[in-house]
Amino acid sequence: MSENTFPIFKIDAIVAYIRSDVLTGQEAKHFTKSDITPIPKPDVIRTLYMRILQLLYRLGPECYYVVPLDENIQFPLLLEMATPIMSLYVRMCQFLPMCFVYDFQTNDLLSPKAKRTIYILSGILNFLKFRNLRIEMTAEYQQTFRADLDKQQAYTKGIKDGEKMTEKLTTIPPEQQAEAKELAAALSDLQNATTHACQEANAINQQVAEWKAEIAERSQKLTQKKVDVTTLKETIGKLKAQIVESPEELKNEMEKMKEKVKAIKNSKENVNARVVEWQIKVQAETQSKAEFQNFNKLLRDLGVGMDKMNSQQEEIQVLEAHCEAMEKEMKNLGNEKGELKWALERKMDKLTKQQIRRQRKREMKDQHVQNFMGECLQVNQKREEIVDQIQDISRETQHIKATIQGLRDVCRLDTDKAQAIYDRLLSSLDHYHKRIESHVVQGNEDIMKMKAHY
Repeated sequence: MSENTFPIFKIDAIVAYIRSDVLTGQEAKHFTKSDITPIPKPDVIRTLYMRILQLLYRLGPECYYVVPLDENIQFPLLLEMATPIMSLYVRMCQFLPMCFVYDFQTNDLLSPKAKRTIYILSGILNFLKFRNLRIEMTAEYQQTFRADLDKQQAYTKGIKDGEKMTEKLTTIPPEQQAEAKELAAALSDLQNATTHACQEANAINQQVAEWKAEIAERSQKLTQKKVDVTTLKETIGKLKAQIVESPEELKNEMEKMKEKVKAIKNSKENVNARVVEWQIKVQAETQSKAEFQNFNKLLRDLGVGMDKMNSQQEEIQVLEAHCEAMEKEMKNLGNEKGELKWALERKMDKLTKQQIRRQRKREMKDQHVQNFMGECLQVNQKREEIVDQIQDISRETQHIKATIQGLRDVCRLDTDKAQAIYDRLLSSLDHYHKRIESHVVQGNEDIMKMKAHY
């Protein structure tokens, strides 16, 4: 963490970013490049730091005028000027280590320099840009997470609805359970009867097929015999035309022909009898076909009922497949959720490690600040001692002033008395001087009279 750095931005980029994303209103309009370079303005820099802290931590201006020392402070008026600067310094010392600035000083607030302020503002700008990026990413994560939660809720709702539908389809109401049992028993009886009828129909069909095969063979034999008869007639006609020589041979051949004709007639009679038998069997077969058609109608009715049952089972299977798909999606969402949790845990571990390192540095800074605050407390104690001495001296001065005032009053009284005495003495001296003058004038007159007599 100590080796990580950040880019130093140009002054124009810093001013543009501060005017667009940090300051607002008249402050953004009046903030210019001359506020930072060549000589930064301390008031503008302090207000800029205050606005940055207000943007990040929602600290209002009133928070900077709270005394960051002990509560019981005598003469808090002495700290009015230093309170906002010290509180801003403490909060900037807590904030700037996150921007990889670890050497923030009070001179950066009281008498900032251009390069130093550009360095600090570059670190702050890097942190603000990183913060905006992370806010956008977290907003995207929140949107995707909300969408996933909505999908999960919709899927769970669909699964619950499917379960309710399956329960409705699979469970038979108690009012219809007796009918269902009767229908099931009837279906089982009909299935047994249909299987038995199908077996009988299959056996009859096999017998009919065998009879048809025999009839076809017999018909083929009859056709062959008819063909043989026609050939024999042709040969007889030829032989009649050729027979001239031996009547005995003709008789023998005629007898043979008569025997063959008798045999053919007998075979025809047998075939006709068998055809009659086969016709009787065919009529029985037609009757069996009519019965079989009736059975087919029953089977069709049962097939319709079975189709309905199969359609319901297919619906149940579709719902089960939909439920399985929803469960798979839920598992996938759970896996994605687990992956996201794992990624969040990794990020949280990294953040905890970074926070531990930052906490150590904060502790160092806090210790430094505590030492500084201890020195400030010592200075405050010395100030309190000096204030106590000043109070004692002021008390002594007040006592002395009171004594002086009393002495002045006494002196005034004495001076008034002396003035009165002095006035009396002056008046008496004036009176005496006048009497002396009058006595001198009279003495001179007496002397002149005496000189005149003498």
